[in-house]
Amino acid sequence: MRTGFAELPLHQGRAPRWLFERMVKLARAIIEVMVGEQGSDEFLRRVSDPYWFQAFGSVLGFDWHSSGVTTTVCGAMKEGTKDISEDLGIFFCGGKGGASRKTPSQISEICEAMSIDPCGLIYASKTSAKVDNTCVQDGYNLYHHMFVFTKNGDWSVIQQGMNPDNHFARRYHWLSLNLQSYVNEPHTAICCDKWKNSLNMVAEESAASRDFVTEIARENPDRIIRETEKMLKMPARHPVLKLDISRRYFHKILLKTYEKAPDSFENLINIEGVGPKTLRALALIAELLYGASPSFRDPARYSFAHGGKDGFPFPVDKSTYNTSIAFLETAIKRARIGENDRLRALKKLTYL
Repeated sequence: MRTGFAELPLHQGRAPRWLFERMVKLARAIIEVMVGEQGSDEFLRRVSDPYWFQAFGSVLGFDWHSSGVTTTVCGAMKEGTKDISEDLGIFFCGGKGGASRKTPSQISEICEAMSIDPCGLIYASKTSAKVDNTCVQDGYNLYHHMFVFTKNGDWSVIQQGMNPDNHFARRYHWLSLNLQSYVNEPHTAICCDKWKNSLNMVAEESAASRDFVTEIARENPDRIIRETEKMLKMPARHPVLKLDISRRYFHKILLKTYEKAPDSFENLINIEGVGPKTLRALALIAELLYGASPSFRDPARYSFAHGGKDGFPFPVDKSTYNTSIAFLETAIKRARIGENDRLRALKKLTYL
């Protein structure tokens, strides 16, 4: 199982209506076959794999490497299954921009109709977004959040952030089926070709820093504010300056964390108002006071679904490769779509 990141160039424009309408039909048909033959959990595993998701976008006919593949494929899946989601047992919430902020209310609405408790699902949606926007400070600000869940309570997240400096987007995938912790290496595979130094508070190496940050957040705000005066003495490698922090705002947030006294790092980041700047400041103060350095390792690393022809990062796994092709071919052949659309999809598949 692979979940993680994919980084893609930003492209302008939208999918033409004629193309999107066909993507909706084909996405619906393939999802029906997939769920019918392999179940809803397998569907979650597939969409949480950034490589399978990318291949799926190519089969649907969208640009193979554009950032738009994320928003358009998610939109096609949501639109295509809206009248059969209860039969499938799979539900799509959220989307791009303003639609992403409607995710909690959409989850609640669906759960109410299904007599399911929505609290755990809403928590998963909010926390996954908070981690990728606040704990992984890689320069990509989230603008798309799709939350997919089953009637059994399992879920997957597909969200994307944009970097205005390098004009790339980075896609983040989550999967509940193999999630051990929200705040310790929650992503298990990452696809990216741009490396950079990033504050990574969910890295294994940041464990001590997370503990001390949580401890500091429970202390009297006045003492912590005094420690921020020393921050200019920190090494230049740290992506934060004293000028980044509003003393008045920082004191207000620290007062809130002091009153709530979070007992874990996960609870700390879920306090309203605790954002990237607050977390950076607390991480630097933790290093200053206790010598607990946070990780600045970008969570992206090279990885591939089927290996590489030169054996890097591992030799091509022919069996897995053939299974992937056969699965999509079968799904397309059995899909209830027009013969011409089926043939076009199969032709695209041959070039993946």
